[in-house]
Amino acid sequence: MADTHTYEFDITMTCGGCSGAIDRVLKKLDGVESYDVSLEKQHATVVTALPYETVLGKIAKTGKKINAATADGVSQSVEVSA
Repeated sequence: MADTHTYEFDITMTCGGCSGAIDRVLKKLDGVESYDVSLEKQHATVVTALPYETVLGKIAKTGKKINAATADGVSQSVEVSA
């Protein structure tokens, strides 16, 4: 079994629709063990064995601005490859 990682994202979300969009893409992403999306905290936490870039890309496709992110407590780039 692959090692699991905890990815944390600070995301600009202005309404329930914003957090709902993040919730939907994470729910559909195979390989996600658990996740939590908080509109109040403007934050999403994802526990998965997937690569960081895969999760980042899925969240970015919602069009929401990702302000900062960490992987296992280490700061990561929020730039998405084209």
